[in-house]
Amino acid sequence: MKKYPFYIALVLALTAIGCKKEEAPKPKVIYQDAAKTKTEVPEDTTQIEIADLPINMEGTNYLIFPIGTVSGDKKGIKVSYDSNTGYTVSNYSEYQISGYLKNLKFQEIGKDTIYALSDANLLIETATYLKSTADKTKKQLMVYTVADMDTNKDSKLDNNDIKSLYLSEISGKNFTKISVDFQELIDWNVIDSRHRLYFRTVEDTNKNGAFDKEDRLHYFYLDLLAKEWKVVEIKSLQ
Repeated sequence: MKKYPFYIALVLALTAIGCKKEEAPKPKVIYQDAAKTKTEVPEDTTQIEIADLPINMEGTNYLIFPIGTVSGDKKGIKVSYDSNTGYTVSNYSEYQISGYLKNLKFQEIGKDTIYALSDANLLIETATYLKSTADKTKKQLMVYTVADMDTNKDSKLDNNDIKSLYLSEISGKNFTKISVDFQELIDWNVIDSRHRLYFRTVEDTNKNGAFDKEDRLHYFYLDLLAKEWKVVEIKSLQ
């Protein structure tokens, strides 16, 4: 009989462990020393940058090389082969390149020069060619979803950081951030009849480091045919 309390305590302990709540998700923004958020992320010396074979969006005159990373040893220039993906660092479908890419490089067909989209430290999740816009207006543009700041201050740039929206010409030139710093991109779409790119973001108005129902949504549009891209906020939807 004296052993029963021990067994009961053991069962309760195991039950408590089994029912333990999952850890709360890490915040996407750490506001301490916010002015230093754009500091350089330490280089991961275990990663080597490689390029996938080029992609040519239909009807364009540029090749696009997705640039990603694989595990390896920079001293010996060795890379680790993944049996699932091989040496592939990106995916391509429906005029969109996706992955966790460090950069894109561009080459005009018929020329030897290859140049980078940006020299900044970025994580590019998607790069989308606006094919329908090009078909209707002859203007060839790319839209990107990008993490460009270590907003959670974990010394890494990954999908746990705030996602932003960028725009460029099909050549990669005029690569421009069009969303607001520290606002998380929700989604975007193009209305071809108005030649406009619409997008939504959420602002962490209560400064708790997370994006939730207590925060404020923002709505924007941009005229894709304008000589200078100017983002307009739609105040009446707030």
